[in-house]
Amino acid sequence: MRLRFLLRAMLVALALCTTVAPTLSAQTPAETPKPKAKAKAPPKRPEPTVANYKYGDQSERQVFDFWKAESDQPTPVVLLIHGGGWRGGDKSSYGTSVIEAYRKNGISVAAVNYRFIEQAMAQKIEPPVMAPLHDAARALQTIRSKAKDWNIDPTRIGATGGSAGACTSLWLALHDNLANPSSKDPIDRESSRLTCAAVSGAQTSLDPKELREWMPNAIYGGHAFGFAAPGRTRPEEFDLLIENREKVLPWIKEYSPIELVTKDDAPIYLDYPNQKQPPVVGTSEADPTHSAIYGLKLAEKLKATGVEGVLAYPGGPKNDYGSPTNFLITKLKAPAVTK
Repeated sequence: MRLRFLLRAMLVALALCTTVAPTLSAQTPAETPKPKAKAKAPPKRPEPTVANYKYGDQSERQVFDFWKAESDQPTPVVLLIHGGGWRGGDKSSYGTSVIEAYRKNGISVAAVNYRFIEQAMAQKIEPPVMAPLHDAARALQTIRSKAKDWNIDPTRIGATGGSAGACTSLWLALHDNLANPSSKDPIDRESSRLTCAAVSGAQTSLDPKELREWMPNAIYGGHAFGFAAPGRTRPEEFDLLIENREKVLPWIKEYSPIELVTKDDAPIYLDYPNQKQPPVVGTSEADPTHSAIYGLKLAEKLKATGVEGVLAYPGGPKNDYGSPTNFLITKLKAPAVTK
């Protein structure tokens, strides 16, 4: 009798365990679905003087916003060129603090959108990086064409941006003038040259051979030359760029800012705020896509050519400007220098 009672108790307990266990398991934190992260809202910013001004008709992204600085005299302009690897990002990422830092110093501001790599590939543009870079140049020329209407001094225009936006800014600053004086299009006749550029986390070369010599773990740039594809990783894109380097070498030289340096170029400020340790050429970097080694090599070439180049990173040499913003304000408020 006692044995029968014990067996019955064990069966009841086992039944309770099989009933309750799934319920407890479903309530464990490890299996609770995580809520989806909300998209980050763009920062607050002043109402543009001119919003979404079209500078091209090949994409809905060929627009910029313009904020006019109050002044009795024609004002300098700073172009804000957003980052995102030429594959993402938007002009709305620039908020009040950035825009007003210039306007309170009598400098007008324009924030530029441009075509992405995937859009360029769909439009069969070769290389795809031509689209975002030439879009930025066209936006700059369009702004110059509005000098009288918007009270702009066309001889004093600077550019800034982070990462891919920084590379674009450097390309504008160092590339020969794209103006076509004989064009029937008045915008096309405007200069594409800059007075100065101050950038953050800039890539200064897109040459995979050079980059691997600078940083053995470099992986950035394959997408710029058409080696992007759905599901393909950045290292895989880079490997394809290495494999096809000789075929695309003319493109590499055309779109790598460091290849374009000449003695008549604008002064440059190169900031690398996320650099964790002093840059050493030939060593792997914690963030090889935004390493100060990029800036170190461009600064060396600028100095050798006689162009002012300021390199800044945490723990690095001190300079007279302190930040990209102060550099641009100082250069753009100085007397204009015609290039």
